[in-house]
Amino acid sequence: MGAGQRMASPPAAVAVPLLLLFVVPFWSRVASADGGAPAWTTALQKHVAFFDADSDGIVSFSETERGLRAIGLGAAEATVKATLINGVIGPKTRPENATTSKFSIYIENIHQGIHGSDSGSYDAQGRFVPAKFNEIFTKHAKVEPNAVNESELEAMRIANREDGDDIGRAASKAEWDLLHSLAKDKDGFLQKDNARTVFDDSLFVQLAKKGE
Repeated sequence: MGAGQRMASPPAAVAVPLLLLFVVPFWSRVASADGGAPAWTTALQKHVAFFDADSDGIVSFSETERGLRAIGLGAAEATVKATLINGVIGPKTRPENATTSKFSIYIENIHQGIHGSDSGSYDAQGRFVPAKFNEIFTKHAKVEPNAVNESELEAMRIANREDGDDIGRAASKAEWDLLHSLAKDKDGFLQKDNARTVFDDSLFVQLAKKGE
């Protein structure tokens, strides 16, 4: 998908984000039926796994950069955002005995990279919290009941700010600005169904297919 194109609202059946199981982080990666790539169980893991091109459970800087370009970002923007994403999250998810780059993100530990000053749509284990997601729209969608525009997203971020959490505030702004840019409709609204698809890899998959 080109940088100037915008996504139409997908059918409800496509919007199936952030599934989560009652599983503690240690058990959050299970083998797939054929013994191949891991089957991730939390919504946040599934969201991040889109970028794991070789399905080894680790997202390198180059994988993040390529993934961002696949969903419509330009080369320069993808490089900048990949640097920020992997630079901030990588060290937080890195096991003590890891031998890879400190900028690599370990999907099994992605819950350790959750930041504050956000909507709370992920819990501490990376599981989707529908009630918190719905609050984005019940509290902040003033013009349309199931969609938010740029100023309403800004109001949401202000309401969610935590004192002294500069990193969380910056991360929240970057994430929601990117989502709004990629998935807003022709009138500048982020529809609820579109927003929901970001909580697993379904939005990313759709955008990547449009760009092929």
